[in-house]
Formats: sequence, structure tokens, C-alpha cells
Amino acid sequence: MDKLGLYLRESYNELVHNVTWPPYSTLQTNTVLVLIGSAIFALLILMMDFVWKNVVDFIYNSAV
Repeated sequence: MDKLGLYLRESYNELVHNVTWPPYSTLQTNTVLVLIGSAIFALLILMMDFVWKNVVDFIYNSAV
């Protein structure tokens, strides 16, 4: 149990005293970039799904 307490204290000290955190404006910019990138990626997957569905429907409807 002492090892866990030591680990938690050292982790806290590392995060508070030794880590260099980016400025808030950088965090905002990066968050917006991630959201835009995720939306673009989701739209690409949606388009690929739509195209693939139409191709499969065309193949199965023409085979009958």
C-alpha cells in the first residue's frame, strides 16, 4: 500500500512541478482542429458507406 501512495505523490508532483502545460489558446486551437478533422473523417466514411451500399444494391438488383 505504501508503494501506491508513493506512486500517487510522485505522479502529482511530476504533473504540478515538472510538466510544461500549453497555453489555453493553443488547447482551444488544437481542439477545434481535432473536431474539424473528425467531422471530415466521419463525412468521408459516410460517403464511402453510401457509395458501397448503392454498388451492392445495384449488383443484387441486376442479378435477380
